[in-house]
Amino acid sequence: MAIADEIKESFRQGGVVTRLIYVNIGVFLVFLILDAFFSLAQHAEWAYMIKSWFSVPADPGALLLKPWSIFTYMFLHFNFMHILFNMLYLFWFGRIFLQFFNPRQLLGVYFMGGLAGALLYILSYNIFPALNNFTESPIMMGASASVMGIIFSAASYSPNYKVHLVLLGPIKLMYLAIGLLILDLISIPSFSNTGGHLAHIGGALLGMFFASRAVKGKDITLRFNHFMDNLASLFSRKPKMRVTHSRTKRPVSDMDYNANKKKKQSNIDRILDKIKTSGYDSLTKQEKDDLFNASNN
Repeated sequence: MAIADEIKESFRQGGVVTRLIYVNIGVFLVFLILDAFFSLAQHAEWAYMIKSWFSVPADPGALLLKPWSIFTYMFLHFNFMHILFNMLYLFWFGRIFLQFFNPRQLLGVYFMGGLAGALLYILSYNIFPALNNFTESPIMMGASASVMGIIFSAASYSPNYKVHLVLLGPIKLMYLAIGLLILDLISIPSFSNTGGHLAHIGGALLGMFFASRAVKGKDITLRFNHFMDNLASLFSRKPKMRVTHSRTKRPVSDMDYNANKKKKQSNIDRILDKIKTSGYDSLTKQEKDDLFNASNN
């Protein structure tokens, strides 16, 4: 099997975290090739101009000219270290997130965290005097706000969940999340990446709000995911309707199907409650397998 075919198969078989990582890496490689090409052609500014059209601007007027950038910016990265740490965080904390929530919720939090980060970034640059005196419109890119949304969703929902860190040993997830947030807060006055740090805070706030509603049985990603589904359907080709006839009867009745589905969901709810009270390590092997299988459906 060719490498390209292996990548396609891995993308198709992989879960939502794997697919998000692949998309981010794919976009990074495309712009890396563009940077190399235009640099060789002695027009490096053209590569920056193209990238700027997919990066979210601080100027609302510029945003009106490229409204898609509030979505595309969260898949762009400045350099290798930028994407490396974002993808590592997405991989680590995305897997923890999926122990409590389903893949569609993770995808919703990824986008909503990115949108919250973009909103706080734009508002800050147009409200605070130290930031709004820019001579040319700043732009922002990166998945950091989206990843912070995922981190704080899991940390707020199960703050006592323990993460094992090298040299430090086990540490509660909430303490780790708060540590990341403090780093952003103390970095704001440096003005080296103020917009990015503000966006991180926006993503973290969205994550905490998502978790606060989830504890009460509410899912704020439902309407957003429905909106995204409708948006995606506008740009996808609808297959022609094909009517087929089969004499094969459905092996399971609707009543039995719904009963089995309800039974599986009750089991997952019980496992999640156990994690929340006793931690992931308290699960049996069968419970871990059930949770893993449910997160990949």
